[in-house]
Amino acid sequence: MEEKLLPRHIGIIMDGNGRWAKKRMLPRTAGHVQGAKTFEACTRWCMELGIECVTFYAFSTENWKRPKDEVNAIMKLLSEYLDKVMKMTDENVVLKILGNTDPLDDILKEKIKRAEDASVGNTGMKCCVALNYGGRDDIVNAAKTLLKSGTDPDSLTEESFSQHLYTAGLPDVDLIIRPSGEQRLSNFLIWQAAYAEYVFMDVLWPDFSKKDLNAALDEYARRNRRFGGI
Repeated sequence: MEEKLLPRHIGIIMDGNGRWAKKRMLPRTAGHVQGAKTFEACTRWCMELGIECVTFYAFSTENWKRPKDEVNAIMKLLSEYLDKVMKMTDENVVLKILGNTDPLDDILKEKIKRAEDASVGNTGMKCCVALNYGGRDDIVNAAKTLLKSGTDPDSLTEESFSQHLYTAGLPDVDLIIRPSGEQRLSNFLIWQAAYAEYVFMDVLWPDFSKKDLNAALDEYARRNRRFGGI
């Protein structure tokens, strides 16, 4: 695939773990375990393709509504996600956590800090994990920061506002992939996806393969992105 046809930034909504487990009469946590393996594999596929940035939607601000046992299991797996990405920092991967980490327990917050610090100075693919992330929360948090700083409203531009989002310094998302058959953003990168292309797929996230990623990229390459022009 020609480099010019590849998106700079891919957003992936890792959806369908629970349904994957239910189809196999397994506990929902088993789906999240398998989904974590797909996360690691997909990160490497994107590295191989030369993608500049990929953001995985791991846990939303709304996911706290799930049963406590499931939330605890997901948090444990998120810790394992970080372990996997930390190993990739030796391969020049840059790790960035997007979202409000304040509600997380101290052990997970410390691991996040260590993982991000381990990638400081790296120049390779940016692997972003959206953790306790919500698009609306992202925008509100940026607005609060600007208000507290006393920014002159008349000086505010879309570009300057973007620098106060969790994704500051990253390119806007070009392609959003959502497995599982659902066709919505679910509060994911709603500012950054203003001109993104969406590809919805029927495969559940734990079954998502390199073939599926390539199919999404092929579809992206066929799109005519006009950005409001002709």
